[in-house]
Amino acid sequence: MLRPMTVVVLGLTVTSSWGNGHATTYRALLKGMAARGHSIHFLECDKPWYAAHRDLPRPGYCDVTLYDGLDELAERHAALVRDADLVILGSYVPDGVEVARWVQATAEGVTAFYDIDTPVTLAKLERGDHEYVSPEVIPGFDLYLSFTGGPTLERLEGAYGARRARVLYCSVDPEGYYPELGPVRWDLGYLGTYSPDRQPTLDRLLIQPARAWARGGFIVAGPQYPADIDWPSNVERVEHLPPSEHRRFYNAQRFTLNVTRADMIAAGWSPSVRLFEAAACGVPIISDPWDGLGTVFEPEREILITNDPESVQRWLRDTTAGHARAIGRAARKRVMASHTGWRRAAELESYVAEVRGMPVLAVSGG
Repeated sequence: MLRPMTVVVLGLTVTSSWGNGHATTYRALLKGMAARGHSIHFLECDKPWYAAHRDLPRPGYCDVTLYDGLDELAERHAALVRDADLVILGSYVPDGVEVARWVQATAEGVTAFYDIDTPVTLAKLERGDHEYVSPEVIPGFDLYLSFTGGPTLERLEGAYGARRARVLYCSVDPEGYYPELGPVRWDLGYLGTYSPDRQPTLDRLLIQPARAWARGGFIVAGPQYPADIDWPSNVERVEHLPPSEHRRFYNAQRFTLNVTRADMIAAGWSPSVRLFEAAACGVPIISDPWDGLGTVFEPEREILITNDPESVQRWLRDTTAGHARAIGRAARKRVMASHTGWRRAAELESYVAEVRGMPVLAVSGG
């Protein structure tokens, strides 16, 4: 374990979970880092759509400062960034390329780019879209922390010159996600913001089974779904579900559905935070398939994998309560051992130690 560090994170948002997966990712990781003794400062560009939906304006484990733009960032926070032991710039930060150049010119400690959207980033780079990172700034970071593992890490180093591409998956806060006794309201539920590339899979694995099984109860929670979607009468809709309600939501389902973005499927090795949240609650997961999923959860024992609506219908109708609970328990055990924020913080420490040329100690406890 490294000595306590001062860590500065420039991320999309930690204060608002509305319409993004970044906030929950940062919250679990930074809480884990704080538990391991590090001091954390989060710098967030103030945006009205997040200001209107701030569900965690003051996290207890890090200091948060809002800024209006790059000029204010440079004028007010240069000393903080210069003196930090570790500075992390996240994907989708406004003016990300300019912020990256400023961080690399200012910081004297270890610098890292945390790509919470790696397959999306690579697709954008191939199109010449440098919205928040560019090929020119990638080699300037000591670490490229990727939400995607597997062959993508070699691609980041070989094609884009990343010095050290290392996987840093999302994680879960075990204090916020755990099994609870209570009534089961739905046979199958899904939590996620609308995405055109995910919608066909949601249609196939939830809406079709709902139409075929009128007695079943289903729910889809998340914002930005078009008004013209023809939801079956047995599918409830919730527009926005803040993280404080996620645990209750998962625990009220017999099964929960995971649907993966097309770019994530193409890259593989890209687990979503929803996978870990649901598993931590002990709820059995039905997921669409992608390369590397079997390295995160063991198929059949810890997760059910399919692209077939008939399989979903069969599992919902025929799986005994005992068998479903066994799958959920096995998945929760895997998450508690490998995918908590504390564990992810320990992995990040090992990468920082690698940059510094220090020996990396085995991780225990957590």
